Amino acid sequence: MSQTAVQVPPTPSPPPPPSTLSGRSLPRWAPLGFAAAAIALGCGLGAVAGWHSKTQWGLLSALFFVLISYTVTSAVENKRQAKDRLATSVVWVCFILAVVPLFSLIWVTVSRGSKVLDGYFLTHSMAGVPGFETGGGVYHAIIGTLEQVGLATVISVPIGLLTAIYLVEYGRGTLAKAVTFFVDVMTGIPSIVAGLFLLSIMLMFELSPSGLMGALALAILMIPVVVRSTEEMLKLVPNELREASLALGVPKWRTILKVVIPTALGGITTGVMLAVARIAGETAPIMLLVFGSQLINANPFEGAQSSLPFYIWEQYRVGSEASYDRAWAAALVLIAFVMLLNLVARGIARWKAPKTGR
Repeated sequence: MSQTAVQVPPTPSPPPPPSTLSGRSLPRWAPLGFAAAAIALGCGLGAVAGWHSKTQWGLLSALFFVLISYTVTSAVENKRQAKDRLATSVVWVCFILAVVPLFSLIWVTVSRGSKVLDGYFLTHSMAGVPGFETGGGVYHAIIGTLEQVGLATVISVPIGLLTAIYLVEYGRGTLAKAVTFFVDVMTGIPSIVAGLFLLSIMLMFELSPSGLMGALALAILMIPVVVRSTEEMLKLVPNELREASLALGVPKWRTILKVVIPTALGGITTGVMLAVARIAGETAPIMLLVFGSQLINANPFEGAQSSLPFYIWEQYRVGSEASYDRAWAAALVLIAFVMLLNLVARGIARWKAPKTGR
């Protein structure tokens, strides 16, 4: 008896799903085209309307950029891509609005401050130079800024570091909450209030103005910044490191000193540098407590001193062309000082960052 094989016809395969990549899409250079068209429309409409402010032209161009991006994407692609393009355009516009004033400030400061910024300006003071005449330098103000900021750092960093260690490692209950509350309040204190507080102490004890009094006021402004930044860095240290050290029988104070602080040292240093940069430009406490001086005073504990912010205000108040040039040059020196501190902070943070890998 023979068996015959029954052949089953093959089942037809379903049609492939429609590809989502086959739809229309804008080219990659479309945002640049939108930006060019928006700038042309904004500048053209601003010129026709008689607007002389370049800021108005820029804001109008930004508005046109957002509208053109959404409209064209909605017409060519779809609503979903249009919403995504709208969000991306708003982010880019906000980024440009934040960066343009910064670059404008740096450009104006460099262009106007470089007129008199040279070796003579950095190594001479204003002794014997009338404010309305050319000449003179900023050396005495640089000395005052370095000494006052240095003293404020020496005073505030140990206090802020120990306060942050207490709040993270030991602080519990009402006292810790009170310390946290007052640190938050001190963060928002205006510099003039710190200056008035120290000025009242000077009047009570009949103290003379000096760089030390200005440094004390700057330390008051610096302490809450150091406390907050150090506290956040210490909280980032994993508890497993503390538990491993304590499990080996190491005392808690030694665990903090040898494990916790070295682990967070990069972030702590960055916070300290940012706090130093924050107080380097304060003027009000120096005006009240240091009084300013045209002469070089290398002793911060006796006599009036100058500083870079006070020097800028002093020269701008004179009102002559030469004093304006000196003020812009001093502003450029101050910006360079703050930028150098930020670069040092980034370098230390990268150097002390935890090493990754096996």
